[in-house]
Amino acid sequence: MGTIGATLIRAGRRFLSSLPALFGVLVFTFLLMRVLPGDPAVFFASGPSAGKEEIEVVRKQLGLDRSLPEQLGIYLYDVGRGNLGRSMMTGQPVAKDLQQRLPASLELTLTALVIALIAAVPLGVLAALRPNSLIDHGVRLFCSLGVCVPTFVSGLLLIYVFYYLLGLAPDPTGRIDVFASVPPARTGFLMVDFLLAGDVEGWWAAARQLMLPAFTMALFVIAPLARITRASMLVSLGSDFVRTARSIGLSRWQIVVTYALRNAILPVITIAGIVFSTMLGANVLVEKVFSWPGVASYALDALLVSDYAPVQGFVLLMASIFVAVNLLVDVLYGIADPRATVA
Repeated sequence: MGTIGATLIRAGRRFLSSLPALFGVLVFTFLLMRVLPGDPAVFFASGPSAGKEEIEVVRKQLGLDRSLPEQLGIYLYDVGRGNLGRSMMTGQPVAKDLQQRLPASLELTLTALVIALIAAVPLGVLAALRPNSLIDHGVRLFCSLGVCVPTFVSGLLLIYVFYYLLGLAPDPTGRIDVFASVPPARTGFLMVDFLLAGDVEGWWAAARQLMLPAFTMALFVIAPLARITRASMLVSLGSDFVRTARSIGLSRWQIVVTYALRNAILPVITIAGIVFSTMLGANVLVEKVFSWPGVASYALDALLVSDYAPVQGFVLLMASIFVAVNLLVDVLYGIADPRATVA
């Protein structure tokens, strides 16, 4: 109980210390959007051919006729009330758009992270057990290729091989086939909603649709996870408690899994949290290649037409998720290693 309490107190302190950073993100994003080229009033007033009166009307609707400090004050006040503004693209509140699209991004990112961990941890362990061997060099080569190849290139290659050549993957156009029936939206996670509806066939269709984009994202993040697993395992295997375990005659499997891997997994938890936050905000190319209706593609579409509110809402959402994931990692780290709560 004492360890859990100390961990929660530490997480609470980290949360309070992150509030100024979130405020800085709000202000920086607001100012950045105002210095970008392009006038949203011209775009949403039916393009460059619109008259000055039409442009002025749209500018007043967007609040762009006010001074910059006044716009910032109104924006901060609205955010404090939970109002992220209205998207000119969709005509809906930004909060509602993000709420509808976030489950799609989370489902894709979580699946990709699970795939990456399932592949990276065994690869890192194998490389650590055979340092400087052919296996070790092969793992490092595979990780280097995964990092060097851009996600949109690997995505297009996977589509070409598994959809066009082999015909094993479904049409890569969204979360579900356009002719398939969608279950009642209870959680927003399509696979969960299919299970809640008892539609196993629909769940399988959604899972097949998810595999290619998830593998595309996983290929890019396997490298940092495998590398940190390998480095941590090498340190654990060379530690005193592992040498003691060997001296008393424990089996190799028990030493690797029970002693070495258990201690080596702690840095992997930290890196996995950082990787998850990065994937969620940086998967825009994957969402575009596979027509995935997530928050990253939504923000990119808004940025291209200078629609300020969705971009600002997206950045605030990503910053908040990053803080929340870091707090969760702190809690998990404190539970896994009580020594961390002493700091």
